[in-house]
Amino acid sequence: MADHDEFERLILALQGDEAMPQPPAAPIEHGTSGRLEAWLRGLAERGGSDLLLVAGAPPAIRTEGRVQRLESGPLDSVDIEESVLSWLPIHARQQYREVGIADASFRIAGLARFRINVHRERGRAAAAVRMLPTRVPRLATLGLPPGIEQLASLPRGLAIIGGATGSGKTTTLAALVDEINRRDARHIVTIEDPIEYEHLHQGSVVEQVEIGVDAPDFPTALRAALRQAPDVIVIGEMRDPDTMRIALAAAETGHLVLSTLHTTDVASTVSRIADSFPVERQNTIRQELAMALAAVVTQMLIPKIGGGLVPAAELLMIGYGARQHIRKNALQHLHQEITITRRQGSLTLEESLARLVKDGIIDWRDAHARAGHTEDFEQLAPRPSN
Repeated sequence: MADHDEFERLILALQGDEAMPQPPAAPIEHGTSGRLEAWLRGLAERGGSDLLLVAGAPPAIRTEGRVQRLESGPLDSVDIEESVLSWLPIHARQQYREVGIADASFRIAGLARFRINVHRERGRAAAAVRMLPTRVPRLATLGLPPGIEQLASLPRGLAIIGGATGSGKTTTLAALVDEINRRDARHIVTIEDPIEYEHLHQGSVVEQVEIGVDAPDFPTALRAALRQAPDVIVIGEMRDPDTMRIALAAAETGHLVLSTLHTTDVASTVSRIADSFPVERQNTIRQELAMALAAVVTQMLIPKIGGGLVPAAELLMIGYGARQHIRKNALQHLHQEITITRRQGSLTLEESLARLVKDGIIDWRDAHARAGHTEDFEQLAPRPSN
């Protein structure tokens, strides 16, 4: 997922909250080897984030963004299936057998929770297992630019967090939910596949629905959530037009809806939604989106000087001008709209990058390579002379 394991370790190192309580693991048979648990305990001991199992290669782990092979012989397809399938819940095991791919989460008592994707490549079994954090990060510890916190104070509307795979979107989303949970007395319903962060009931009541366990799919779970009198609806990812359509309707009818999309900037985030629908419906969707959208933030992770990763982001707080551009499909003007609405909290990516450079956190060349509008960035952070 530039991987967000370093991002999450940074968060946990800075955060002083007590760890989430660990409920007992459900009893399950894991075959004769127990190799998966041994590999995952090794992953934890080495401070890694991901375990990768691919036929024809030894088990490998990702540590600080680098993939390292474990001292073991190459696996075959049978090795992988025997090691991982018994850890899957029944629905995921069945899905893998029917379609060759499945996502699920599981817990190893005394260690951690894990997210697993079992799939096939070149006709053989493969798996990627990610260690999930044991506590929800505080928003203030993420290193995000000022202004992102106002998404947790929106009374209603759709707020989208965009970014490439591994940019920390899920972490930011969880931190916003935690902020609402700590501060407000609200009813929060999250819909995730799978659940990554577990939220305690604090000021709010939090229900967490896992696809495949508590509901068959996102649209079904979202329709059900609307009948549960929620104040805040959290959608782990808007993957299909049905989910997007229901999310827009929920936002238009007074709910705060938070979700993520795999996009790279504000304009592509907005266009991704409309373009997911048939051409004859796109104009109608743009009208609905213009009414429902409250904010769009996109983020990326950048190497820090001295090691680690830090997020940079751009934020558009939706106002009258942005709504008009969305209605007219004039999305090329949204970048300018960010600069116009600075007083409302909007922030360009170039401003975020320039601040990190001036604070000595990231290298100028790394920032320049990631700026979408390089002339704007160079004005904010001139090229160093050395």
